[in-house]
Amino acid sequence: MNPPNPAPVATSLPEARLLEMVFPDHTNHLGTLFGGQALAWMDKAAFIVASRHARRTVVTARSEEVNFRVPVRKGQLAELVARIVHVGHSSMTVEVELTAEDPLTGDRRVCTTGRFVMVALDSNGTPATVPALPTVIG
Repeated sequence: MNPPNPAPVATSLPEARLLEMVFPDHTNHLGTLFGGQALAWMDKAAFIVASRHARRTVVTARSEEVNFRVPVRKGQLAELVARIVHVGHSSMTVEVELTAEDPLTGDRRVCTTGRFVMVALDSNGTPATVPALPTVIG
């Protein structure tokens, strides 16, 4: 008698998490996070998750559908979660969510979301194949 096939192992999408503190030099005259700073942090998170998945140099090819919903205030923590949601031949689509947290109360709100397309490069700077996403179960 053959042993039963092992149950598939549940995996999750490749993910990276970063925490940043919103200091006064990150904010505008209203005391809220500059949009460009939010985009830079989001792009950094997308870069990290794509680099780790591809194990190659990656570059940003496109940012799309960035939504600034709630302002991030000076003194808050900004948590960025980046997940690869699609892989092509050499490209990876990364969804990034920026959540602001008041470090004194623990109040958390999703403030900004966006999608970034990252492209893996070989040593000659041309697009290179990236691994497929793991199978996600359940």
